[in-house]
Amino acid sequence: MSDQPARTVTLTDLLRIPSLRWMTVVAGAATGLLLAIGYLVVAPPAASATAVVAVRPVVTDAFTYPGAGADRSVNMNVESGIAASTEVLSRIAEARSSDVVEVRRALEIEVPTGGQILRFTYSTGTVDDAVDTVNLAAATYLQVRQEMYEQQRTDMLASYDESIVKVAEQQDAAQSRLANANSTPAADAALAEFGSLSNQLTELNAARTEIAAIDVTPGWITQSAQQQLSTDGPPGILYLVAGLLVGAVLGVLLTYLRESVDRRIRSEAEASEVAGLPLLGTVRRRGLRVDARTVDADVRYVGMAIAEQLRQAVRTPVVVISSRNREDTTPMTASLAVALAADGQDVYIGDDSHRVTALRDALLADRRRVPSGPFVPAQPGGTAPAQPGGTAQRPGDSGDPESTLIFSLPNADQDRTVILPRVTDTADAPAGPARRPSPRPTAGTGQSRPSTGDRSAAGDGGPVVATIPVRTLPADALTVGAGMVRIGLYAQAPRDGEIVLFNAPPAESDERGVREARTGTAIVVVERDRTRLADLRRLTDRLRAAGAEPLGFVLTGSGRG
Repeated sequence: MSDQPARTVTLTDLLRIPSLRWMTVVAGAATGLLLAIGYLVVAPPAASATAVVAVRPVVTDAFTYPGAGADRSVNMNVESGIAASTEVLSRIAEARSSDVVEVRRALEIEVPTGGQILRFTYSTGTVDDAVDTVNLAAATYLQVRQEMYEQQRTDMLASYDESIVKVAEQQDAAQSRLANANSTPAADAALAEFGSLSNQLTELNAARTEIAAIDVTPGWITQSAQQQLSTDGPPGILYLVAGLLVGAVLGVLLTYLRESVDRRIRSEAEASEVAGLPLLGTVRRRGLRVDARTVDADVRYVGMAIAEQLRQAVRTPVVVISSRNREDTTPMTASLAVALAADGQDVYIGDDSHRVTALRDALLADRRRVPSGPFVPAQPGGTAPAQPGGTAQRPGDSGDPESTLIFSLPNADQDRTVILPRVTDTADAPAGPARRPSPRPTAGTGQSRPSTGDRSAAGDGGPVVATIPVRTLPADALTVGAGMVRIGLYAQAPRDGEIVLFNAPPAESDERGVREARTGTAIVVVERDRTRLADLRRLTDRLRAAGAEPLGFVLTGSGRG
């Protein structure tokens, strides 16, 4: 049974998956573009031109029209071979200042079935060159073929001439014997021989005349190549565009193939179904419609949800864990620490994976975006808020005579805010002589007596004695809102008094996070479009098998697909 849940693919998924795996699409488009460039280098686009030659047989009657069996009177295979012969190609190459091999590669000769036509097609870089060369090829073929016919006719005429000369010599000899004959039988024999030789000579002369009258024209160019009738090859830019588009389409198909074998978390419902954990919150990715303040608010909402869980006696440490390195928990751990500290919690971030510097940088960046202002914890009797700029709040302003008096120093840190509980004034004090309060604290009591300026700030009452609690922060602490955050090694984490966040290493390569979650709890960080379904299921199964109690998962939007 497959460990990945079935999911209906919607039109939005079909459009979103290639955008999330855009690197695959870009790689496919680049590959197609490179192949197109290679094709243009190896076989650049060429223009082509065509000329047609009608081949005629050699006949004694120049006006004889070829009949239905014209294709049998001329062997077109032989004519095609002559057109592509070395003699023809050499003359074309010499006339065009080119190479014979190049001409042979560019010239194509076609013989239509059942006709005496040769179709010459020549392909080259430009239309002008193609037109000139193909017309030259057709003319050269006719010239070479006519020269061959003329040479045959010349050889036949020479043979007839030789035979006529021999017969004429024999005729002269017979005529001489006839003139010198002394008897009738000898004269009759010479006369008969002379007559036979005369007839033979007449036949030879007639045959020679017939051979000399033969028309050796091999054919005509019935269609010359012209620029208007020639086809120019597609420009190179079309090949480049085609290669780019084909590569992009193949890249898109490859993204669907990868999605089928490498499923990622795409939604909250999908993550909840795979992990089987409650959703603590969603941190959106910063974009056109989501600014940095919105993302910070998302993190603070997650911090509020976790703080609420911690108020319900959730054990610490809180292990912030993910499956692999690409789902870095450092930004989320720092953001959660800032959000918890802003809610009044003291947080210790522990890390044993050499990420303390990255945690501090992320913490300082998130700290700047926390809403500023002094924080005053609520008191049972009611507490008046501090006034910025070094002002004091009268005790009577809250409506409760027992309310606290709060002093906030100008431009000071909130840890220097002094809270003075109100005490009874002169009217309520026991009888006795009035004493001027000392401005110094009383040793061992932690009390001080405010000066005249303090009395005037306190109102119209008499002498006031107040306890001034001043918080002392560790040297390595960073104040955030009303709380503080410390960063260090996890082995040095405090046992109580602070919320301990363990920035755990990836669970796929290190089991320490799962081990520590057994004594506390775990928050699983899931990155949309980056966390694999199989990795998330394996992590949650390992946590449950080890006896850990995951608090839930946080879905972040920092993944790129």
